[in-house]
Amino acid sequence: MDGALTEPELVTLGADHMRAAVEIRRVALWQRLPWLPVLHTPEEEEQYWRMHLLPNCTILGAAMANKLVGVIAHGDNWIEQFYVLPDFQAMGIGSLLLGCAREEMNEIRLWTFQRNTGARAFYERHGFTAEEETDGADNEEKEPDVLYHWRRLPKPTLSLKPSD
Repeated sequence: MDGALTEPELVTLGADHMRAAVEIRRVALWQRLPWLPVLHTPEEEEQYWRMHLLPNCTILGAAMANKLVGVIAHGDNWIEQFYVLPDFQAMGIGSLLLGCAREEMNEIRLWTFQRNTGARAFYERHGFTAEEETDGADNEEKEPDVLYHWRRLPKPTLSLKPSD
């Protein structure tokens, strides 16, 4: 490599970033899960991010060369949205974003689709365990999904009792 790649920069996203966040979501889903139905317009999705996610979640982005390439929305022990552009996956960006969420929460739950094998492998590598699988009847896409859970392990305590 010629060193042209830079380290991702983490940024807290605000209202002016929501269109870019939605675009990352749409591109990531279309390229990795092309069978999913498209249920909302970009404008509807942006409204959801602005009116629901922004007031209730921490939304972080990862930027490379001033281009947003990944996004995570988390809070209240949930990851609500988490996407990295396919061309930027397997570069540590997802791990960086997930690490930020893990620093803020002692346990995390999230849903992903059962057929999203790449995401499932990623979460399992990061210590998440599958807790429940559904037939998809309760999600908009009607796609079977899986609930993942991660819990911070308690820090070991050292005994300071003197030995006899």
